[in-house]
Amino acid sequence: MDWANATSGAYCWAHWDSTTYAHVHGALYNWYTVDARNLCPSGWHVPSDAEWYTLENYVDTTINNPAATGYRGTDASTKLKATTGWMSSGNGTDDYDFAASPGGSKPVTSSWNSPGNAGYWWSSTASGTDAWLRNLVSWDTRARRDAQPQKAGFSVRCIKD
Repeated sequence: MDWANATSGAYCWAHWDSTTYAHVHGALYNWYTVDARNLCPSGWHVPSDAEWYTLENYVDTTINNPAATGYRGTDASTKLKATTGWMSSGNGTDDYDFAASPGGSKPVTSSWNSPGNAGYWWSSTASGTDAWLRNLVSWDTRARRDAQPQKAGFSVRCIKD
């Protein structure tokens, strides 16, 4: 797969290794997969940027600006991360049964990034040629909001309609 030139939906496993990563973290998808192609089961959908903010603000009420980018709040990452599977003493408390897993990412033009240390989840909201996502890392207690190229590969979470 030529990720840098992709214009349609695609997915992969971290390090192209489905045996090791598929059952642990799931697939990494480019943003073109996050549309009406039924990535989520019937009755479910990929959350919008606003829906991600609703979750963040529910678990960490110190996030008071939905448009702010970068690391925000105080402890949403800790509360949403799984209690196992994160490197560098980065496990969370999983207070809300979200069990965020550190699937890493597939950047557009480089090798794999941070499986075990970071998790990235697409939103369904575009921002030009980028799209909004949320990011949790092993070394920070806060959640991060950022826009990344739609051609990159990140995890997806589905929510009920």
